[in-house]
Amino acid sequence: MLAFPEALFDPLMTSPHTPSLPLVIATRESRLALWQAEHVQALLRARGHSVALLGMTTLGDQILDRSLSKVGGKGLFVKELEVALAEGRAQMAVHSLKDVPMELPEGFALACVMEREDPRDAFVSPTYDCLEALPPGAVVGTSSLRRQVLLQALRPDLRIEPLRGNLDTRLRKLDEGQYDAIVLAAAGLKRLGLAERIRQLFAPEAMLPAAGQGALGIEVRSDRPDLIEALAPLAHQATWLTVAAERAVSRAMGGSCSMPLAAHGRLEQGQLHLDAAWGDPEGLLPLVRVAASAPVHSLAEAEALGTAIAQRLRQGGARSADPVSA
Repeated sequence: MLAFPEALFDPLMTSPHTPSLPLVIATRESRLALWQAEHVQALLRARGHSVALLGMTTLGDQILDRSLSKVGGKGLFVKELEVALAEGRAQMAVHSLKDVPMELPEGFALACVMEREDPRDAFVSPTYDCLEALPPGAVVGTSSLRRQVLLQALRPDLRIEPLRGNLDTRLRKLDEGQYDAIVLAAAGLKRLGLAERIRQLFAPEAMLPAAGQGALGIEVRSDRPDLIEALAPLAHQATWLTVAAERAVSRAMGGSCSMPLAAHGRLEQGQLHLDAAWGDPEGLLPLVRVAASAPVHSLAEAEALGTAIAQRLRQGGARSADPVSA
């Protein structure tokens, strides 16, 4: 569920005298997740709220020997945080939006989408300057099916191997020589002051990002309109509309981390340009890419564009996820 009222971004809606609230943010304990939670904590404290953090280790953090698509998807990173919200131990959870399932459980709402960091993918290697410089047979690490199919389309001569763990763990495995290169989200590297590790930023035309990549979302219980109002000043309209369209593509395709799907939008002067791609991890079907543009000023319009893009993907040969994998 989205908590986005169409009047949300009216500057007259949110009173500067909104009473301060005692708040607890549930967060994963990885360095990146803590950075994200502390970022929101600082913004809310600046507005007069008392904010503490509740660090938690999720099932997604604990299971590192299997790909997410085989153990329940990226929702494993948010379920324990939602339990904390339901039990009242925390009032909100801060997520990387690309980790948030397309449908939230009943009783929860996405109350705020913040301004997006760089949504692109980053090529990271201690030896090679770019993807093109890798020799045939080089080992590239990623556990993202989206990145796998896009890398295979760009360089079918490479070996794509699984890579799990938080950002620091992935970089350590690279530095230990387990991979020639890895592909990571640029946003996480930049947020942690690790931009110098980036050898190449992929153009979206080459490596189309995941839906919501680079954006932070704040989840609350849907019966807390006071929280939704308190979070409204942190929301970023252009980002919210854009990621709503991207997530609508994934939702319409039955998307989860078991879906090799990319969706990336750009909002320019009220016109949303949306690109999407679907690939076959087995390499038996060609990569399907589609694009469309439409004027977008509301969530309904953004989601309609995303749904239309998903239909064009299916018409081009993309396969929706079955109900079990979705």
